[in-house]
Amino acid sequence: MLLRLYQALFYLLQPLIWLRLLLRSRKAPAYRKRWAERYGFCAGKVEPHGIMLHSVSVGETLAAIPLVRALRHRYPYLPITVTTMTPTGSERVRSAFGNDVHHVYLPYDLPGAMNRFFDHVQPKLVIIMETELWPNLINVLYQRQIPLVIANARLSARSATGYSKLGGFIRETLQRITLIAAQNQEDGERFIALGLKRSQLTVTGSLKFDISVTPELAARAVALRRQWAPHRPVWIAASTHEGEEAILLATQRRLLATYPDLLLILVPRHPERFSIAKALTQKSGFSYITRSSGEVPSSSTQIVIGDTMGELMLLYGIADLAFVGGSLVERGGHNPLEAAAHAIPVLMGPHTFNFKDICTKLAQAQGLITVKEGDMLANEIATLLNDEDYRRYHGRHAVEVLHQNQGALQRLLLLLEPYLPPRSH
Repeated sequence: MLLRLYQALFYLLQPLIWLRLLLRSRKAPAYRKRWAERYGFCAGKVEPHGIMLHSVSVGETLAAIPLVRALRHRYPYLPITVTTMTPTGSERVRSAFGNDVHHVYLPYDLPGAMNRFFDHVQPKLVIIMETELWPNLINVLYQRQIPLVIANARLSARSATGYSKLGGFIRETLQRITLIAAQNQEDGERFIALGLKRSQLTVTGSLKFDISVTPELAARAVALRRQWAPHRPVWIAASTHEGEEAILLATQRRLLATYPDLLLILVPRHPERFSIAKALTQKSGFSYITRSSGEVPSSSTQIVIGDTMGELMLLYGIADLAFVGGSLVERGGHNPLEAAAHAIPVLMGPHTFNFKDICTKLAQAQGLITVKEGDMLANEIATLLNDEDYRRYHGRHAVEVLHQNQGALQRLLLLLEPYLPPRSH
């Protein structure tokens, strides 16, 4: 009964969803494109009988990169289709994999759209990153007897409370999932409390720890640092949101009084903020360039605006320390491990609920410095710039946490083996 109600409501909401897409397209024109994919029309864009992986947006897509690469290596004979919901996620898939995978948007959770989509894809296995519980998608896969694994699953106390109000409906939905591979025991127990059977749950750890700085990336970072700032201190403020850029520019202004040659690399989270960050920087009177211009910073350049896609790991590699955004404003923060992988100190604001487990581990090991506001951020950066030993101490502890918690990828690959066909001889 609740499923029917959910379906009817979703159909009724479609005009509002179209309006939302049009409104978002004013800032990001990509939202106006590929609407047919959102209703399951993807003939000629996918290859059937392979693996399908869904990652809703950029963060999940980044966590999925090592998994997709490992699956391509282990099952080169199976096509892989990666789906996302946002143009930014789509861009990230294309920049990470090029033509190695097929890519389309996941359709809206309507029975007709989902059935049409799976008629095209006909996957042997579906993997969903983190926690996207779409009842119709789960139902369609269950009816077609296609295994569904939720990988790197997390469930916050807040989300669990919301789901618990759905009672038997959420229990029935969860019990139609083949397997949930949770990031930690705490998240796993929340799924159990909602009605998941213990036989459906495994705790694998977080895939986000399974990243590494490849020798090729390290060499590119060294070359870029030599080109941009061979004798200057550099800090990066990454994945920034509305309300944060102004604080970070004020921090840079304050630090320049003591460190006149300090270079800031400012990387907004979403492409639609690139022009806003540029306008703010210009208005504040800084000497700046954009990464997309291809220019090299001169000795008078104070800020580089990172307005390209897929280069964050490279840009972290040329910095002496990193601030990770979405954390001074209540967005829940972004992944600090990409910075930690470079063994540099990581700073974040107080709002880190999206990465609670990771941030707790880092903070306990002295691998994360938490700052409450802009003045505290400036003071901490000044301390780190003054003392190379202190910088190395925090950077070393951050990368140690990363190494100590790796292994989720291998555990997950073993779990997926029974659902994927071995190469036929």
